[in-house]
Amino acid sequence: MENRIFGIETEFGCFVRDESVGRPERVVEKVKDCVFYRLRRGLIDLHSRDFAFEPARGGGFLINGGRLYIDAVGDHEEYATPECSRLSDNVAHEKAGQRILNEALRALDWQDKVSFYNNAVDHFGGHTFGCHENYLVSIEDRYFLDSLYNLLPFLVTRQIFAGTGRVGGHRLNYNDFSNNIMDMGEHEMDYVWVSRFYAVEIDPTVDYQLSQRADHIVKTISSRVRFNRAIINPKWDSYYSYNSMHRLHILFGEGNMSEYATALKIGTTSLVLDLLERNLIRPDVRLADPLEALRSVSRDPTWKWVVRRHDGSTIRAIDLQRIYLQAAQTHLAGRDEDTDWVLREWEYVLDALELDPMSLDDRLDWVAKRKLLDAFRQQEGLSWHDDIMFSLDMEYHNTDPSRGLYYGLVEAGLMKRIVTDEDIQNAATTAPDNTRAYGRSRAIQHLLASRNRAYIVDWDMVYVDKGRQLELRNPFRTYEKEAERFIRSL
Repeated sequence: MENRIFGIETEFGCFVRDESVGRPERVVEKVKDCVFYRLRRGLIDLHSRDFAFEPARGGGFLINGGRLYIDAVGDHEEYATPECSRLSDNVAHEKAGQRILNEALRALDWQDKVSFYNNAVDHFGGHTFGCHENYLVSIEDRYFLDSLYNLLPFLVTRQIFAGTGRVGGHRLNYNDFSNNIMDMGEHEMDYVWVSRFYAVEIDPTVDYQLSQRADHIVKTISSRVRFNRAIINPKWDSYYSYNSMHRLHILFGEGNMSEYATALKIGTTSLVLDLLERNLIRPDVRLADPLEALRSVSRDPTWKWVVRRHDGSTIRAIDLQRIYLQAAQTHLAGRDEDTDWVLREWEYVLDALELDPMSLDDRLDWVAKRKLLDAFRQQEGLSWHDDIMFSLDMEYHNTDPSRGLYYGLVEAGLMKRIVTDEDIQNAATTAPDNTRAYGRSRAIQHLLASRNRAYIVDWDMVYVDKGRQLELRNPFRTYEKEAERFIRSL
């Protein structure tokens, strides 16, 4: 993906088994501090990046070029990968964030007391948290919002291969809070830019669905806020911003445990963005109601996944995906190794989904999880709505390789992999070698070793003082020479 920069931000669920270590809010702070102060995996922020959401010492940049911090909305641990342009790098660095958190738990001797989960829903608490994606896009400002409506149908229907699977469902109620299971929040920032509150109720009509977050998405395009959850946030900031290119922030995403599903999700989305930038997507892909389609596809027990288009006609999600695939095959085939891998696997998965979705249990999370849980359910004579099914659902996403059900499948050789354990371990301490994350990593490592106590680190800059700063404006450059000059100046 030589012309695309991308990355993943993951919000982790935290489960405290032993209350002697404190409440989850204290635990995530202690884990974050352990990463920066005891393990010395990065530089803690000395300044406030955002007064409400990211105060000083609320997180920092890591030696692998990524970022770990506490998100003040929900007080959860959040990890952002460094900027990547290769799918294998993104997969390895996404997994590396999980390894870093579990290393901190072991350092604190909390591995039996606390667990982090790469899931997206709290079944009994009614909360949802996301796995967001960032892409550097080049679309003229005047066409940007309009072009997103050609992207929405792809994002709504890609859950047929990118969904992480979920036992049960929730329904939102804007008028009656009597059956609300969700804590409304204790902090002021939980309500910033809230336009309308809603209650979250258990929906007993759903046994199993493709997406963990589909029930909670209430807008197509909006700012990222707790009660205004959207599919897309057209964000403007320095994270990925260069010349006429800017950051597209996709809010509707889920943390895939499957390396294959992660690579396919990021890869197909990148190719669709290539088509958008060239204005090569037909307008007949547009949906009558993207939010309704999002939920209906997720909840369809027949796996026919039929959606209604803007012109009133209907089409299967598989065939809608094929419209994007065929355009990509026509215009992008042969460009580079990653592109050809995505085109080949995209077609393979769509064909298999049409013939027998369960045949993809070694690739897709929603299939692997369903097959695993359904076998246990039938063996034990359980209902999908028995409490143990929700617990097993969550344990699929346990990030500890010695405990998680997904990792049990990996150990048994039942999941297709994209990277090795060695790749993941290297990604915990090493930045990609072909983006600006490399230069940032070199600077961070030197500042950390020298125990410098005066610095500012951001995605596009490392600053010590007026005469000593490293600018990282171009995400596609490594800034290797500039980083060495910066280091020599310290």
